[in-house]
Amino acid sequence: MMQEELPIATFAAPACVRKLCTGQRASGAAPATAPGTGLDAELERRPDMQVFHIRMANSTGRREEASVLIRKMYDWRGYAFEPSLLKEPSKITLYAETGGAVVATMSLWLDSPILLPADDNFRDVLDHLRAEGRRLCEPSRLAIDKGVTKRVFAALIHISYLYARVVHCCSDYVIEVNPRHVMFYQRMLGFEGVGTERPCTRVGAPAVLLRLPLARMGDQIRTWGGRMEQQGEDRSFYSYFFPASDEPGLTGRLRAGLN
Repeated sequence: MMQEELPIATFAAPACVRKLCTGQRASGAAPATAPGTGLDAELERRPDMQVFHIRMANSTGRREEASVLIRKMYDWRGYAFEPSLLKEPSKITLYAETGGAVVATMSLWLDSPILLPADDNFRDVLDHLRAEGRRLCEPSRLAIDKGVTKRVFAALIHISYLYARVVHCCSDYVIEVNPRHVMFYQRMLGFEGVGTERPCTRVGAPAVLLRLPLARMGDQIRTWGGRMEQQGEDRSFYSYFFPASDEPGLTGRLRAGLN
């Protein structure tokens, strides 16, 4: 049996994984908790709620499960995908699990002598940012199963932010996205465009390079994190992130998982 990695975060949200989805959207959720708090048992009497665990994929088996989800979602969109199950020293892979099923995953690459995936298509732009003294990192291979609450996406991004900003002192996210997704990343997370649209050779689709200073992301987390109860059109997507007060515990468990 595959040994489970300890969760970095555990939280509850309305049940909406594909087979259980009732069309709900997350309107609130429990804060992140440490492992062993009994949250699963506490919610056994709440069939409308699900418990999600965010972990690092430290084993080949877990990286393979994440690759299966990526392939499924990339195939659905018509993208090419070449899996890599090797443990890369400059990359971590996070995944979200509920009920034993991997329902979301993303990787984060740190800049290094072997460069970033986006260097394949935007080397000139990234070199310009490096010359300005920016310490870059790249979220990539994001895949979320259909019907999974946006709270899971926010949790993955928040933990990757802590890994980049707090653990490794990175200054900027850079990310390649399909042009049709640019508006989401700009409006919901505050990314800005850098460079022009180019073909992405890895997935066989057009791509736009976006950048987000992590200091700006930190400001948004401190302002909005954990405020999902706020109603109205002005609610930020950052309200689905963990409260800033959860960050020391999240970072501690993240560091423990790296050792």
